[in-house]
Amino acid sequence: MLRLNDFSFTPPEEIFANLKKGGGMAGMAMGGAAGMAGGKAMAASMKMTAPAAGQAGMGGGLSGAPDLNDVTYDAFLANDRSLDDPEIVSVDPGSEVLLRVINASAMSSFHFDLGRLQGSLIAVDGSFVEPIAGRRFPIAVAQRLDIVLSIPRGPAAYPLLATVEGERNRTGIVLAAGKPPIARIGPQAATPSPPLTMALETRLRAATPLPPRQPDRIHNIDLTGEMSKYIWSINGVVWNPEVPPLPVAKGERVALVMTNSTGMPHPMHLHGHRSRSSRLAACPFPAPCATRCGCRRQPGSSWFSTPTIRAPGRFTAICSTIWRPACSPPCAMSEALPFFTRPRRAARAPQKPPTG
Repeated sequence: MLRLNDFSFTPPEEIFANLKKGGGMAGMAMGGAAGMAGGKAMAASMKMTAPAAGQAGMGGGLSGAPDLNDVTYDAFLANDRSLDDPEIVSVDPGSEVLLRVINASAMSSFHFDLGRLQGSLIAVDGSFVEPIAGRRFPIAVAQRLDIVLSIPRGPAAYPLLATVEGERNRTGIVLAAGKPPIARIGPQAATPSPPLTMALETRLRAATPLPPRQPDRIHNIDLTGEMSKYIWSINGVVWNPEVPPLPVAKGERVALVMTNSTGMPHPMHLHGHRSRSSRLAACPFPAPCATRCGCRRQPGSSWFSTPTIRAPGRFTAICSTIWRPACSPPCAMSEALPFFTRPRRAARAPQKPPTG
């Protein structure tokens, strides 16, 4: 198993206060746009809106550049270790290895690179998919990937590296087949990585597709917000106890049409359910689509999610990044009384350096 985390020595209360100040976001990473003049001032003044036509999927409010990383972290960790002292995992030459990658970061998404190894993606978020061969896979916040790796015969070291999207920072582990020499790996890539795209999502097909079925109910969910005050909302309304939940009923197939009208991606997660997702421009309900617990919504894009309500209850749809739900948890679906599940609190950063 490989668990990815971002790490900061700064107390979460201070990080959150800086985000709420807007222009006072000291050390805020501007989505890898280091060369963008006045980036912080722009972030402080702009209201994040849907990008113009032609910029869908790359929208970043007024600039057209995506806003990817709101917080500058002190380290990025793989299984609680940085690349200064990475975990070395022994494997047998000529064997196959099943690797589960979990993005447990508070904010950061990654490009996961297998290097010289060939991999086969067999499951996402614990749901089997038709295998996809590759050496590089995107992984957003709170997502999981199960990858089968084919280890060549003979002794060799195989770094498995995760690079933060839009940045050079990276972390990872090393697979050691036999007893090879282990070379030092720098914590930064040669160039910044590109923003994540939805290319993998469009290729995913469920190994056992859900039965085709038209939705019993459709809800339109517009992801809205304002970067200058770091306020996030649903359909222009910030969470408050008076907002009623979206009505659903047990056994219904519900279509959630999510449109991201902000200039940043939002990894949306529906508690208690798995959903099929497909782009609005495509066939809305293709039966083979993979099921996931959550799916990243790109700026300016619209996607369907189609969960089947499994039981009576109250279920929250929430952005999986730690800082945005702390501002305003998005929305809930319920058969019962209006109710919103409170967001989880940000864990306090350790007071000692990470290993390595």
